[in-house]
Amino acid sequence: MNILSLFVAVPVLMLLSLFICRSMKQIRAVMVSGASVLMVLAAVLAAMFVSERAASDSEMLFTDSIVWYESMNIHYAVGVDGISVLMIALSAIIVFTGVFSSWNMPREYFMWYCLLSVGVFGFFISLDLFSMFLFYEVALIPMYLLIGVWGTGRKEYSAMKLTLMLMAGSAFLLTAILGIYFTSGHASMNIIELAGRTIPMAHQYWIFPMAFLGFGVLGALFPFHTWSPDGHASAPTAVSMLHAGVLMKLGGYGCFRVAIYLMPEAAHDLSWIFLILTGISVVYGAFGAVVQTDLKYINAYSSVSHCGLVLFAILMLNRTAMTGAILQMLSHGLMTALFFALIGLIYGRTHTRDIREMGGLMKIMPFASVCYVIAGLASLGLPGLSGFVAEMTVFIGSFEHADLFHRVLTIAATCSIVITAVYILRTVGKILYGPVVNEHHLSLPDASWYEKISVVVLIAGIVFIGVLPSTVSEIVSNSLAPIIKYLSLL
Repeated sequence: MNILSLFVAVPVLMLLSLFICRSMKQIRAVMVSGASVLMVLAAVLAAMFVSERAASDSEMLFTDSIVWYESMNIHYAVGVDGISVLMIALSAIIVFTGVFSSWNMPREYFMWYCLLSVGVFGFFISLDLFSMFLFYEVALIPMYLLIGVWGTGRKEYSAMKLTLMLMAGSAFLLTAILGIYFTSGHASMNIIELAGRTIPMAHQYWIFPMAFLGFGVLGALFPFHTWSPDGHASAPTAVSMLHAGVLMKLGGYGCFRVAIYLMPEAAHDLSWIFLILTGISVVYGAFGAVVQTDLKYINAYSSVSHCGLVLFAILMLNRTAMTGAILQMLSHGLMTALFFALIGLIYGRTHTRDIREMGGLMKIMPFASVCYVIAGLASLGLPGLSGFVAEMTVFIGSFEHADLFHRVLTIAATCSIVITAVYILRTVGKILYGPVVNEHHLSLPDASWYEKISVVVLIAGIVFIGVLPSTVSEIVSNSLAPIIKYLSLL
């Protein structure tokens, strides 16, 4: 079996194994073992990719293809480049840490969690447009039940809102996929083969906006972002981690891999429209976080801003900015998962997420509090952590455009750094260093051993990217060569 298919097979086996589990001990054993296997597979794949890339100049490695539906040329086609490998590694880390953050959840919850993982991994390894869309939907459907059944607050409303808005995006996406297939000669749905075909410009002008909007809805593109804060706020901890850490990255990855890669001409002509929208997302999301008092809503609006920065950088259509976009996806995935893990930890003890009802947690829960400070510093871009490397690469690449339009938007986007510092420092000062508001909080326990595992793994990833950014950026930059080649011909 192709190593890439193992990333789909392992979560499926985990799902099937949960059917025969009867005790909580067995359920945890299955989830920890399976998640650990995925982590090992991701490490092995990364090592194999680096070794194979040195000896091969193929655009995609470890490719395989099996016919699914011959009459429409639909295949189960898989393959990866450096960007895909990094996204798979990110997904494996979030799935692993999410298991420890869901330590006391029931079996049915973990079954849907495994199905969500199947969709995420399948999406990142797919080269066939229809297969990619299929895995995309597999990743979205479990979100409704995970939030609607095991969520908190207005969980039914949030689950329905998320599902309806993302399904509307899926309708745009399916229309775009069929448009690409039929206007390119309906001979293949393989992305690599389609990249060598010419889609008439008259069709690109309507297919590109549909594809970008379809994926952009999941990437919290303004004004279609409103599902995200409500969905994050109501989701269980690990679902918020996977949702913000990985699922929203499907949007940015899809915009790059499908919309821009297959239709670079339309991307070049129409990017200004979406640059305005993504620029609004960056600044609006940061301002939205400033006025929130719920910890999850603060992080949710922060995610709107950071994910908007990913789409903003992709639309700059140059190597530096696009490299920054991928680094931002990795950084935000680890950083926001860490935030949600810590918020879940705090909420599980204080039974509140309102920052006005908390204070003095640094003395009460020192481990969790220090980790929250690290997450906050990464979010506002402290040098030595992943946020600094990603955001500076994005802004430098964006400022490479010499025209007034791009530079004004870039300067406006950089203002989000200052706004981010406002809500991060305000939150940290209030809940960690402020006076104790509730005397019952004085007896709260600090993080348990399984919560510490989740948090430490995520911090290690943030520090690794911040200290050794060239290790990651080199892989990303090399994988951007094909799309940069197409863009340079325009």
